[in-house]
Amino acid sequence: MAQISMRIDDEVKRKAEIACDALGLNMSTAINLYLVKLGNEMRIPFEVSVDPFYAPANQKMLEESIKQLEEGNGTQHNLIEVD
Repeated sequence: MAQISMRIDDEVKRKAEIACDALGLNMSTAINLYLVKLGNEMRIPFEVSVDPFYAPANQKMLEESIKQLEEGNGTQHNLIEVD
C-alpha cells in the first residue's frame, strides 16, 4: 500500500474534516474514494468552475456593505429567493 504526503491549507482541512465526519468517513477514506473515481473514470469526478460569489471584488463589496450596516449606515433588506 502506498503512502501520500501533501500540504493543505488549514481551513480547507478543517472544513473537509467536518464534511467527512458528517458523512461518517475519515479523511483517508474520502481521499481514496476520490482517487479511485479519478483513476477509473480518467477525469476529475466533479465539475471544476469558478463561482463568481467568491470573486475578490464581490467579497470586498460584501465586506464593505457589512461594515456600513454595522456602522449604522446603509439599508438592510431580506434576501430574495431565486429559482
